[in-house]
Amino acid sequence: MPLLPPLSPRALRLACATPALVFFAAFWLLPVGQLLLLPASLGGSTYWVVLTEARYLKSLLQTLALSAGVTATTLLLGAVVGLTLARQRFPGRQLLLSLLTLPLSFPGVIIGFFVILLGGRQGLVADLSAALGAGRLTLAYGLGGLFLGYLYFSLPRAIASYTAAASALDGALEEAARSLGASRWQVARDVWWPGLLPTTGSCAAMVFATAMGAFGTAFTLASRYEVLPITIYNEFTNYANFALAASLSMALGLLTWAVLWVGRRLGERAPESAAKSAAGV
Repeated sequence: MPLLPPLSPRALRLACATPALVFFAAFWLLPVGQLLLLPASLGGSTYWVVLTEARYLKSLLQTLALSAGVTATTLLLGAVVGLTLARQRFPGRQLLLSLLTLPLSFPGVIIGFFVILLGGRQGLVADLSAALGAGRLTLAYGLGGLFLGYLYFSLPRAIASYTAAASALDGALEEAARSLGASRWQVARDVWWPGLLPTTGSCAAMVFATAMGAFGTAFTLASRYEVLPITIYNEFTNYANFALAASLSMALGLLTWAVLWVGRRLGERAPESAAKSAAGV
């Protein structure tokens, strides 16, 4: 049997890339293309429905506000806890870090269930308020419950990221700053902040994008505060309005992509800022 002629380097690369290209086309290009074309069946105005219809705009703005609040709180708490765990050594530190990051293994539905156990109609807060004569207070099914659920879901990621980043900070820079008479605030501003800026940018983008698209926790808790993923779910499951759901999905996807792009750009520029601050120290 004659041997097949050897493939050229270009043909070999193409042969190796073909499975990936087929997968990319089948599971990304085709669905996204269909998502882009669906709103056209109801007219060009459907592409802008999220900005022109009050109900959908309200859902979008509520999602943005919730995601921004969760992101800011997560970064603040994650940075404080991460710096503390990175700089302090005490018995049980590794166990505490493991417990703090345990929720990474929980899906959103379970986290929503935890919030209901805490602030639902039969939860701990309701039992305590009833015992105090204030009636059965609930916080699980509105903005408060969603905020706690999203924070519970995002905070372990921030703690893990900040702990690793703070552990990698150059201690010589902090010692040099202190030897020159820098206060704790100046050390935080000139040493810690530039060193943690890449982590802050990437963590902020990740937390914000996760909050924008979170469904499991929102599906469990969002009965009084509608967010865009639930709006999309209702449109294509309850009303079979696929074109409108596609338009809302595009808006959500574009916003999330823009935030991730900004976070990536901040992460790329952060090393330059850190180098300048180090030189100043």
